[in-house]
Amino acid sequence: MGWPSPLELKKQLSLCALLLVLQFNSLLVSPSPASAFASPTTTTVTIEQANALLKWKASFQNQTQLLLPSWRIPSSKTTNSSSLLIPCNWVGIACSQDGSITNINLPGMGLQGMLHDFKFSYFPDLVSLNLSSNSFFGPIPSYIGNLSKLTHLDLSFNQYGADIPSEIGLLTHLQVLFLDDNLLSGSIPISLCNNLFNLTNLVLGGNQFSGIIPPQIGNLRALQELSLYSNNLTGPIPPSLGNLSNLIYLSLFKNQFSGPIPLEIGNLTNLIEIDLSVNHLTGPIPTNLANLNKLSVLHLFDNKLSGSISPNLGNLSALTRLSLHTNDLIGSVPAELANLSNLTRLRLDTNQFSGSVPQEIGKLESLVEFTLFTNNMVGSIPASLGNLSRLRVLSLFDNQLSGSIPPELGKLQSLLLFDLSGNNLSSVLPASLGNLSNLYVLQLQMNQFSGSIPQEMGRQPNLEMLSLFDNNFSGYLPQDIGMGGRLQNFSAFNNHFTGPIPKGLRNCTSLVRLRLENNQLTGNITEDFDIYPSLDYIDLSHNKLYGELSRNWVECQSLKGLLLSGNLISGRVPAEFGELTQLSLLRLSSNRLVGEIPKELGKMKSLFELSLNDNKLLGRLPPELGALSNLENLDLSANKLSGPIPKELGSCSKLLYLNLSMNRLNGSIPTQIGNLLSLQRSLDLGQNNLTGEIPPEVGRLQNLERLNLSHNKLSGSIPSSFDKMISLTHIDLSYNELEGPLPNNKAFQHAPMEAFRNNKALCGNVRGLLPCNSSQGKVENTNKDHKVLIFIIVPLLCALFLLFTFVGIAYSVFQKRDSNTEIDRRERHHHDGDLFSILNYDGRLVYEDIIEATEDFNERFCIGMGGFGSVYRAQLPTGQVVAVKKLHQTIHDDGEDADMKSFRNEIQTLAEIRHRNIVKLYGFCSHPRHSFLVYEYLERGSLAKMLADMEQATELSWTRRIHVIRGVSNALSYMHHNCSPPIVHRDISSNNILLNTEYEAFVSDFGTARLLKPDSSNWASLAGTYGYIAPELAYTVKVNEKCDVYSFGVVIMEVITGRHPREIISSLSSSSSSSLPSFCQMTFVRDILDQRLCTPTNQEFDDIIFIIRLAFSCLHVDQQSRPTMQYVSQELSKRGKPCQKPFDITLEQLLDSEQ
Repeated sequence: MGWPSPLELKKQLSLCALLLVLQFNSLLVSPSPASAFASPTTTTVTIEQANALLKWKASFQNQTQLLLPSWRIPSSKTTNSSSLLIPCNWVGIACSQDGSITNINLPGMGLQGMLHDFKFSYFPDLVSLNLSSNSFFGPIPSYIGNLSKLTHLDLSFNQYGADIPSEIGLLTHLQVLFLDDNLLSGSIPISLCNNLFNLTNLVLGGNQFSGIIPPQIGNLRALQELSLYSNNLTGPIPPSLGNLSNLIYLSLFKNQFSGPIPLEIGNLTNLIEIDLSVNHLTGPIPTNLANLNKLSVLHLFDNKLSGSISPNLGNLSALTRLSLHTNDLIGSVPAELANLSNLTRLRLDTNQFSGSVPQEIGKLESLVEFTLFTNNMVGSIPASLGNLSRLRVLSLFDNQLSGSIPPELGKLQSLLLFDLSGNNLSSVLPASLGNLSNLYVLQLQMNQFSGSIPQEMGRQPNLEMLSLFDNNFSGYLPQDIGMGGRLQNFSAFNNHFTGPIPKGLRNCTSLVRLRLENNQLTGNITEDFDIYPSLDYIDLSHNKLYGELSRNWVECQSLKGLLLSGNLISGRVPAEFGELTQLSLLRLSSNRLVGEIPKELGKMKSLFELSLNDNKLLGRLPPELGALSNLENLDLSANKLSGPIPKELGSCSKLLYLNLSMNRLNGSIPTQIGNLLSLQRSLDLGQNNLTGEIPPEVGRLQNLERLNLSHNKLSGSIPSSFDKMISLTHIDLSYNELEGPLPNNKAFQHAPMEAFRNNKALCGNVRGLLPCNSSQGKVENTNKDHKVLIFIIVPLLCALFLLFTFVGIAYSVFQKRDSNTEIDRRERHHHDGDLFSILNYDGRLVYEDIIEATEDFNERFCIGMGGFGSVYRAQLPTGQVVAVKKLHQTIHDDGEDADMKSFRNEIQTLAEIRHRNIVKLYGFCSHPRHSFLVYEYLERGSLAKMLADMEQATELSWTRRIHVIRGVSNALSYMHHNCSPPIVHRDISSNNILLNTEYEAFVSDFGTARLLKPDSSNWASLAGTYGYIAPELAYTVKVNEKCDVYSFGVVIMEVITGRHPREIISSLSSSSSSSLPSFCQMTFVRDILDQRLCTPTNQEFDDIIFIIRLAFSCLHVDQQSRPTMQYVSQELSKRGKPCQKPFDITLEQLLDSEQ
């Protein structure tokens, strides 16, 4: 039974009106009760139904006189025969001929209430109940099963909760059941499948159902629509769906289904639409789907499908949309897809397809969207794509395409988005691209294009985003760029552009983001830019711009990043810059700025980086800078600043990096510097005129990694509080007047002599310094001791000389005999290109090469320092570059060499594991002078280093950061769950995660790793990096995998926020079920994201929300509540589910959802 057509409804209303007129006339003629319109029984039923509806209306939370105003019973004075049919005249009510209510249809009426007060038993004749698109909540009452005649039930788009009552299975006449987009949970009742044989539409999507699809679903043979999308359903898709021969629409997307796509779906020949996207389906795409000749839509994206695309899919002649993206599909793209002449959307991106783009795709003249990005496609772009006159989206980025852009693509007049970035495309850009007048996004970055930009490209009136960065472009930028007035994002950095800034940009008030850094652009910055009300970020660094800083920048009130470093800008820093209250990044370094630093900069409360280094600024440091409560990086080095260091700087509690070196500062170091507990990357006060003693308070900086106080006039001893600076890796106190012992700290004990040169009387266990226990007070015995030493040493030296002479002669003979053999061995292994496979424990073969390549481990080859050793870059005679980790020599408390224990740990650990995200060990050498490990060299260095550098951090995009997190999780999961016995790293931190040129993450530094053997108690000394160590290790040193899980949670948050998440971790550790800290309540996720990056896309934001939830579970104070790394790794392989209003989510809400 279907809904009445408008014509039928009109006929019914006309008949009802005619009957009413006839009955009214009969009452005028004869008032006899026997001739009344309704019988007493009917009147009673009508009144009961009216009163029941009014009572239900009275229960609404938003009940007012204006809500359903027609729902009322007239007073007794006005009651007449027509009032007996009053409910039938109400809005949304329809009745049968005898006056009984059959339809209650109130969609979108703004009603708020429950069904609890609805008297279902009063409406036995109800056929249709439609309450969709309101604000009803609470459970669906079980006595809804009393509506035995119901054929249509629509409660969609409300807030109903709890389970579906099984009594709905009593509604055996039901044809349409819409319960979608509510808060319903539990499993799908089997009673629906066993009784509702007349059901044609079953729509339960957009809820919170769990469990499996009952196999009995195959009993509903009349079903034409099955929509279970956006739930938490699991298990396989039941093969019994193959019984639903009348099925037209099958929508199961956004669940957690697993297993293969049932072959039986290929038997449903009436199917028009299939959507199985965003699940965990595996296996190949069934070839028999090609039998569905009525199929118009096939969505299988965002699963784990494998195998190749069957050429038979080209037989689906009715297909209009084919979405197979975000799977693990391989092979070539079948040319047979060109037979799908009705196809409008073809999405094959984010797979592992290879081969070339089929030129036959150019035959799909109806195509509107074609995406093939993030695959392994090679070859050139087919010129035939220029035939796709209706194409609006063409996205081929992140492949290995080569050659030039075909000029024929300039014919795509409908094109809106064109993305070829991240390929190997070369040559010059065709001028025909300027014909794409409707284009609003053009992305050509990260290729090898050369030559100049065609002037025609500057005249595209609708262009909103133009990305040309990381190419080899040269010449002038088109002067008309931005003339269209819609350009928002223009990025052309890292090229070779010359000439002036385009004139079109001056009046382009729509600009939001402009990046032209690292070119050779010229021009007067004072005149080339105007006021941009929406400008968020501008980077013109490292060009040849001159002029002075205009006060017009103050009018750009949305500005968050102003980067003008490395130019020829002169004049003063305008005091008006203090009015840029949204500015978070101000970088004016390496220019020719003069004058004093304006105290007004202290008003910039959002500022987290201020870089004015390498200018000609003079005067005193403004104390007002201490009011910059969000400041993380302050670099004022290489200027002419004078006067004392203001104590107010100690109030910059979030400071991570402070560099005031190479100035003329004087006075003592303020004790308030010790309040900068977050200081991590560096404290550099070198090359000034500072005097007095080093304050003991500096020793409180336990996170600090680099300390430089060199080239001052500091005196006294080094405070003993420095013993506690456990994070220090690099120090320089040279050229002062310091004396006394070095602190008992690894950074001091392992530092080179250059770090202490030219002081007064420092002593310690460092080569070049006197030991602190030398007998300086026994002068009276000096001469006597000297005589004794002479009598002992001279004969000993003579004996040694004779011994070495004999050994030398013997060695020469031996060496001559074996030299040919040794040379042959070296040449053979060099020729094979497998140099390191022949390393043995004593490292005889490459020891000399390493020593020579590093000039005996000269500090200038040092690329990092850790607790157990320093890392050097070494280029071997073969040309291969490796990383060499040279271990320190430290004696353990038990007399054993602690670093040799670390050495053996690292060899044992890395020799037993092989994983794509774990650094590769090539070999090792052990020698009385040096012991070292030889690793694969990873070009980009540590994750910590990248995050600390502004330019590198911006290159580490959200997509790359998410990829890094996944890579580290995979490595830890392998160590914990695929190694026997499991391996615990114990020192997971951003310093021990390295990146290659492709931003792939590698876990390194296994010096503290521990094998969890079943027969071991797993108790060990405390290891790890401060700020990453699990809280339970404060009171126990029992090691297990959950220690790594906690450290990984810290790394996740560091990658997301761009800095160490101390405040977040502190809030999490103080949270409880009863009350959450105000920080989490008041902080939005968008506020903790690394502000140096662009705002994430919706999908990226969904992924970030998902990842932060996982991080919170990893950071649980109770280690038993933390997940395993295997679980974390599996979860991170998924995509984040769409969030409602993702930019308005607070940390508290994420905590609640995680708990």
